[in-house]
Parts: sequence; C-alpha cells; structure tokens
Amino acid sequence: MSPSPSHLNRRTLLAAGAAAALVPAVTGAGPAEAASGPAGSAPAAEGPYETLLARAARLLVGDDFDPADPDFAPALAALEKTATDLWTRLDRSASRTALWEDLSPVTAEGNFGQSYTRLRTVATAWATPGTSLSGSAEVSKALVAALRLLGERAYHAQAKETGNWWFWEIGAPRALLDTCVLLRGALPAADLAAWLATVDRFCADPDRRTNSPGLAETGANRSDKCVIVALRGLLGGEAAKLVLARDGMSDVRDSGRNSLLRYVESGDGFYEDGSFVQHDAVAYTGSYGSVMLGGAAQLIALLAGSEWAVTDPKVSVVYEAVERCFVPVVFDGLMMDALRGRAVSRQRETDAAAGGAVISGVLLLAESAPAELARKWRATVKGWLRRDDSGRALAQAGIAQVARVKALLADDAVPAAGRTSGHTVFADMDRVVHRRPGWALALSLSSRRIAAYEAGNGENLHGWYTGDGMTYLYAGDGYGQFGDGFWPTVDPYRLPGTTVDTRARSDAGTGAGTGLYRPSNQVAGGAVLEDRFGVSAMELIGEGSSLRAKKAWFTLDNAVVALGAGISATDGRTIETTVENRVTGAGGSHRLLVDAVPQPAREGWSRRFDRLGWAHVEGVGGYVFPAAGDGLRALREDRTGSWRDIDTGADTGGDASALTRRYLTLWFDHGVSPTDASYAYVLLPGASAAATAGWQLSRPVRIVVNSPQAQAVEVRRYGLTAAHFWQAGSAAGIECDGPASVLVRRDGRGASVAVADSGRTGERVTVRLPFPVRSVTSADETVSVTVGRRPTVTVTVGGSRGHTHQAVLA
Repeated sequence: MSPSPSHLNRRTLLAAGAAAALVPAVTGAGPAEAASGPAGSAPAAEGPYETLLARAARLLVGDDFDPADPDFAPALAALEKTATDLWTRLDRSASRTALWEDLSPVTAEGNFGQSYTRLRTVATAWATPGTSLSGSAEVSKALVAALRLLGERAYHAQAKETGNWWFWEIGAPRALLDTCVLLRGALPAADLAAWLATVDRFCADPDRRTNSPGLAETGANRSDKCVIVALRGLLGGEAAKLVLARDGMSDVRDSGRNSLLRYVESGDGFYEDGSFVQHDAVAYTGSYGSVMLGGAAQLIALLAGSEWAVTDPKVSVVYEAVERCFVPVVFDGLMMDALRGRAVSRQRETDAAAGGAVISGVLLLAESAPAELARKWRATVKGWLRRDDSGRALAQAGIAQVARVKALLADDAVPAAGRTSGHTVFADMDRVVHRRPGWALALSLSSRRIAAYEAGNGENLHGWYTGDGMTYLYAGDGYGQFGDGFWPTVDPYRLPGTTVDTRARSDAGTGAGTGLYRPSNQVAGGAVLEDRFGVSAMELIGEGSSLRAKKAWFTLDNAVVALGAGISATDGRTIETTVENRVTGAGGSHRLLVDAVPQPAREGWSRRFDRLGWAHVEGVGGYVFPAAGDGLRALREDRTGSWRDIDTGADTGGDASALTRRYLTLWFDHGVSPTDASYAYVLLPGASAAATAGWQLSRPVRIVVNSPQAQAVEVRRYGLTAAHFWQAGSAAGIECDGPASVLVRRDGRGASVAVADSGRTGERVTVRLPFPVRSVTSADETVSVTVGRRPTVTVTVGGSRGHTHQAVLA
C-alpha cells in the first residue's frame, strides 16, 4: 500500500542517523537573537553576498518549516539527539586542549577534521527551530570559542599540512565554512578573517591540490572545492573567489581539460556510456560520483540568477548523468554496492544512505534543470520512494531533504515511475547492470584498466575479491541483503559469483593513504543487444596466486547463466566458486529445497551434493545446475564480525560491537590445484520452486560450449545465440576470427547482431553467420556487412574502448 502523499510515514522516511551523515542546515538568517551579533562581530555581507548566503542557508536546511509538522519529526528528533549528545560531551572548560575526549590530540588531522564536523552538527541544531539548542546564546558563544580553539591549536594559516590531505583541503574547510554560514551574525570579525585566511591557505581555488600544486583536481574533489571556494567568497564578500568557484567547474584555467562539464575518455569523471571513475581506475558512481553530482547541484543552485551563475552550456553533461550514470544503478532507493568502492566498509555509509544522497542530489538539481528533465527525474525518484518498503533510503535525511521529498510526494501531477528495465554495459568502468521488472543484477569486474578493489587509510580491509566477478542480486529480499551488516559478517572468500584461491589473506589498506589493485587481465566487459540481452566475460588472474579461469555470464529476461572454464591452479590450495551467499535473517529460516527435498534449517548444517538438478531458496529464487551440479556444497552458518574488522579509518572507522548474521551459502569445491575445472549454473531470480523445477526439466537455454576457447548459450524461444570467444573459433554455427563477445538474434523479420571487444586488443573482428542475409536495415558506422548465404559482419573495434557495435539485418 502506498503512503499518503500528505504524510510521510515509515515507508518513505525515517529519522536521520549518525551525526556524521547529517547535512548541516540553517533556516533563513538564523536565530533572531544572534542576527545582530556581539560587539566587534563581522559585518553582515551586503547586496548579492547576503542574498546568496541566505540561499546557502536555505539549501542546507530548507525554507521555513513547522517544527510541529509530524513529517519533520523523525529528522528533527534525530538532529536533537545527536546534537545534544555532542553538546553535553563538548569540553567547555578553560583548561581544555581538545573539544571532545575521543578526538585528542586535536592537532591530528583526523581529530580536528571530525571536530569541525561535530561543531557543524551542533550549529545546525542551534539554527533549527524546534531543538533544545535553538537560538541559545550559550551555544553560539561556545561554538565560537570552540572554533577559536581549533584555529589556534591545529588548523590555521601557518600550519603545515601533514597526513591525509583531504582533511586539510576539503573536510575541515567545508565544515568550518558551513558552520560560519550558520553563525554568521555572531562571528567576531577578527576570528572570521583568520578562519577565511586558513581556508585560503589550504583551499585557495578548486584547480590545484595545495600539497601538490602540479596536481590538478578532478571529479568529486574538484566539485567539493568549487563549493568551498564559493562559500569562502560569499562569507568574505569577494567576487574573485566566486569567479574561481564558477570557472572551476568548467576548468577555465586549463582550457576545460579537467572540467566537470565534459565527458572524459580516461581518468576521473563522467563517461558518455554512464561510467564514473575516480582515483583514475575505480568504479565510483555510488560514492565520489554522487558527491560530484551533489556538489554540482549545490553550486548551480547557489549561484543561480546572480552575476556568477553557471552558464556553461555544457552543464548538460551533469543533467545527462542523472539518466546515464545514476538511474541504472539505483534500485528502489538503494545505490548498488558494486559502484561504491571502499565505501562499502563504512558503517555509516550504507547502500541506503548512498541512495539517499543520490535522491537529494537529483531533487536539488531538478530545481534548476530544464522542466522536461526535472519532471522525468522527479517521477523516477517518486517511484523509488514508493517502492522503498523500509524507508531506509532517507534514514539519514536532514530537514532540507525531507522538505523536498514532502513536496514531491504531495505533488499529484508527478506520477511514480516504474522500475528501470534493460541491460547496461558500463565498459569504461568494468561494470554490468541487468534490470528486469522484478529484480536486478550487478556484475563487478576488473582488468588492468579498472581496479579489482581499493583500500587504504584503514578502509576496506577485506575487499580482495569484490572485483573478481562478484554478482549482486537484488531480488525479493534484496533491500536488506547488502545493507544490513553484510560486509562485516560475510565470508570475504565466498562472495557470490567469485572464483577464489582460499589462501589466507592479510588485511589490505592498513597504512596511510589509499591504494588500489589492478589485475593483469585484459578481458572484462561484454556486449548488449536490444537493450535486453547481454553477454559478459572476465579472464581471472588471481592476485598472488597461480589461479586462472575464464568466466562468462549470459543475462536474459528471467535468468542469468553463469559459466566457468579453464579453472586451474598449482599452489596446493583449494579453489572454490561461490554460487550464492545470502543473508537469511536472524533465524536463518529461508527454506532450502534441493531437487524438491527440504533441507535442514539449523545453524551449522552442511552437505555436499552430487548430481543435483536444482535448488530453491525461499524469497530469493531458483538455481539450476545443467552440468548435474557435481561438487556443489551447501552451508548454513552464523557469522559474527564487527565494522571495526573492516574499517579502522580515522573518521569512518566502525565500532567493535559484535554483529551476527545467518548465511545460506552454495558453492562449488573444485578441489586442490584443479586442472581445467569448470562450472555451470543458472540464476532464476524470483522464481517459485515449481517454476525452477520446470525450468530444469524443459531446459529453455542450451549451453552450447563451455571451454577455455569459447562459452556460448542458445535460447531458441528468442532465436538468440550469445557467445564469448576467447580466441578465434566457432559456436552454434557462428564463426569469429578473434576474441569478442557476440550476440545474434533472429526472428521473422530478420536478425540483430551485437559485437564488442572487451579485451580491447584487436582492430577488427569478423563474424560469419550461419544463415542468409538479403540486406542491411541499419548498422553502426563501425560495422560493415557482406550479404549472401553465409554473410560476414566486420566490426572495427579498435579505439572503441570495449563498447558494443550493432547491426540489424534483413
């Protein structure tokens, strides 16, 4: 049942969460008693500066709202709880050397960085009607004194940048300036001048990294700095800073080379195929990408209508990114974890919180976008919210976000759009997303171009196999699958879809700074046909292991066929391929059927199955084993871990509280040092047990070949043949003269062909078809066709970066 548009119940909105996730906010000019400020306070900015500062405040917290409105009660209560706890624990003694006991010494960049963030939260409560701290002269005075202590002891213009640059150049200045916006009527002029000078020292403009002036800022980091410099310009009344902020988006200084408003073909930023990359080689749509979206949306909204408005016509790239980059990877308000990099290890940054950040960014951007785009985006977001049964996508929303959502849900002119459907190959970041009306699947691949994982600064300590073909299935139970304690409790050696060497691994990323691992394989990616069918492949070269494998996935209307071949290793260790590893709730009661026989539900149960045909997991779907499932093993186990086990970061580190989750795991045991082992299984998301049994009997998909040379399937119902050729060869009558992913579909009108070189190693690929072709209906410029009884399709794949080439034949 859908929620009433006039009242936000738990289904669409929950209370804001941890303080670190709260967006700082203010209403109008802040509490009346602080508006005039104390003697010697900074003079209020005049003219356009004060107008835009007031807008900055409204963007952070929203316009006037009624604290008695029950729709705002959860967010208000969460802010009250977090801010009053911080206020109570704030050391206000004359002899203090730090602001909070757990953030000492204050000179450490992580500690003063987090101190500013906490002060911003307290200032938010001070500036928000309805909290116990609202308008308190005691609070505003204490906040100014706290900012002064940080400025004197740790973060000042004479300080030397050490440790993690991000705290110095982005984290601390952003929180400091937000707090100054909130308190601007109560800030002594000398203090404000000193703090602005500090910002000038560490974030002078968006173009360059302060601690490495030869390094140009890109992507989300540039977006963050644009906002910081804009706020600095407004608080100081300096037009030149606002020009820097605006021009920083377009990178006027370097003729647009690092512009946020352009598609890139390598490195950081938005790609035309919908990819987003940060740190040069990490698929990061769901973390840095959403930060960049939010930063761009805020700056555009902040400066709109002023003499510094963003007028670059290429702002259309940001608008297009909503549909290309974000809509395909948000599932009912959840950001898919395959796109979040090391952020999956952060306790306070769940997939739901990441989805909420995208919702906030899209709705803010819609306020300045062309009307047609804005209507479409708002309908999409409304659909996400309506289908969010738990409301967790907005669990950490602040007042401003609540206000936008409330207005959206109350707008009867905006329909709730249905789920996105289709197949997307993000070739430029080695990710694949397959979406059907009832479920979705994301594939996380890697290559020498895109990292298998990133770790560092104590984050993502167990992310070793997240880019080795991990499959993220969002089915009937998908909303809480990866967001409810999955990462600290899952067996990191048994991630769904991966083939791994079971050797013991050491924690990754324990040192300072971040690093990433890029494997040496070339092939990672695939082809898409008719926006409906896909073939994806990855050559697996184990890190620190002799393990080698050829892996392929064939994504159809109601099934995913997974094949593995050439699985070999010589290190004397067991090799495993995980079919599924599902969280089954506190009691682990999801029923498991194997060939129609119920299996025990007790914790600790395990069994090896030989020659099974199918399995079914209640609430998830079916699993069919065309090769008789030899060596499949099953296990129910309770696993206990803590967020601290996978993230010890200075500002993101999780707590050490033990979490326990019950898992149902299905995996193939390939034995010790296997030679040319293989596997085959079919996922039937959402299928009933009866449908699974029927599928196993009817075999609507035929596996044509599963070898180190080629992997291919036929679906006669659709007239579809899909293959990945690892080398020149043939499958199902299709001949290919080199490595490529190929899909061919015939019907009564003709045939469609799609080809991609996901290894990016060739210049041309020629495919010979096993049926006559009379003429060419349409073809990409890169495709040429020789018609006749045995037609050939020749594709110029060189320079296409693994993207799909298509032709329609008669």
